[in-house]
Amino acid sequence: MGVIDFLMQGFHTAIQPGNLFFAFIGVLIGTAVGVLPGIGPMSGVALLIPVTATLTGGMEPSAAATSSIILLAGVYYGAMYGGSTTSILLNTPGESSSVVTTLDGYQMAKQGRAGSALSIAAIGSFAAGIVSIIGLALLANPLSEMALKFGPAEYFSLMLLGLAAVSGLAGGSITKAWMMTVTGLLLATIGIDAVSGVARFTYEIPVLFGGLEFLTVAVGLFALGEVFKTILHKEDDQEKVAKVGRVIPSKTDLKESAGPIARGSILGFFIGVLPGAGATLASFFSYIAEKKLSKTPEKFGKGAIAGVAAPESANNAASGGAMIPLLTLGIPGSGTTAILMGALIMYNVQPGPLLFSDHPDVAWGLIASMFIGNLMLLILNMPLVKVFAKIIETPPKYLLPIIIAISVFGVYAVQVTTFDLYLLIGFGLAGYLLAKNDYPLAPLVLGLVLGPMIENNMRRALTTSNGDFIVFIENPISAIFLVCAVLWILVPFLLKLKGKNVVVNVEG
Repeated sequence: MGVIDFLMQGFHTAIQPGNLFFAFIGVLIGTAVGVLPGIGPMSGVALLIPVTATLTGGMEPSAAATSSIILLAGVYYGAMYGGSTTSILLNTPGESSSVVTTLDGYQMAKQGRAGSALSIAAIGSFAAGIVSIIGLALLANPLSEMALKFGPAEYFSLMLLGLAAVSGLAGGSITKAWMMTVTGLLLATIGIDAVSGVARFTYEIPVLFGGLEFLTVAVGLFALGEVFKTILHKEDDQEKVAKVGRVIPSKTDLKESAGPIARGSILGFFIGVLPGAGATLASFFSYIAEKKLSKTPEKFGKGAIAGVAAPESANNAASGGAMIPLLTLGIPGSGTTAILMGALIMYNVQPGPLLFSDHPDVAWGLIASMFIGNLMLLILNMPLVKVFAKIIETPPKYLLPIIIAISVFGVYAVQVTTFDLYLLIGFGLAGYLLAKNDYPLAPLVLGLVLGPMIENNMRRALTTSNGDFIVFIENPISAIFLVCAVLWILVPFLLKLKGKNVVVNVEG
């Protein structure tokens, strides 16, 4: 069977009434998540995991996994759409990848062109979504077939590379990012060792024998962490939201945006495929590229439509591109895809090369649903942009109780233990304190998800080599992954060191 046949099967799965409903709910909630400043796709996806678990409770395991991942992925790329709304209307990014959109989007809003900026952002996001889905459909099978040839040594090295990539690019401090990565790996060791049967770091507490539940940690760190931040840092001064006038863009706007949308979509997709690069980097690169290519670079930062079209296209294409390493190799390229991976594992669906052969309905159903979801987002965002703009004005006193209720009831419904509720509160406080002190949370989640797999593959590789560590550099593919991982860690460190030396010499 070819790609077209698999895709047709995927559409057959995606257009089932239940899955269409899940896709619609996902993109709708995702847009709202993107619009609300501070929540972001990671918090939104983490918050919705227990909800999907409850909604799909009576389904077959495979159908439950498909419906859940369709909804959660919808939240992910829907948040990328929604993030542009606050950037343009409030000069406040809904999430990090929309930071660049504020530069020209807010200037357009001040000039009375908010409607045009929002509609071009929606059109660019749709075009980018289609580009990334085509790329995902074309690359998924070849990559998964190649990955099937990997042994435990190659998988161990590949996962280390994924860990190094995300940790190396998370946050401003490399040291803090690595501290969080190690913390995540340490938390992953809690529970009964699968090989020896020895209890590790359980302190004779029976409920810890199964390890820390990913769902509890993710919802606590992101959703409750954001709640604590909002409660403890009250911001009384409400910024004025710019008025949304004419929503349909002019022919001139469409003509000026066509090139930036196309270039941003392609560039964003390939940056998204790289583990650790992510949507934020894609949006920055596309903005810089457009400014360099523009015949009027002086207009950038003063309301250039290309300054909205390019980064918004790039960040949406990157979210689709990030699905490739997740689905084909089992390597999450960002914090949000790490949470999506944890959700799939919850349903006993292991992302990686066997996903397309063992669970084709999940893999191709998701890819097809992304096309349908992007179409839904375009239809939703163009006419309802003024409605979504009103969501920005939702007072925290209404929003916070809803988030707390979903977090508590969701975690309890899945785990059915009060111990997990205590853990939820504990991780919520930890998430607040860590974020307050600029410790990135994504590496911790990634360490927690990848930790068991890194350990299992290392043990399997050492078993086949009779404990000889040379097995990791003996195989060329494994050695290449390890060299790339080391360079990913060392290059930013050396560049930072070189920068400090330059400063010292200039001052001297």
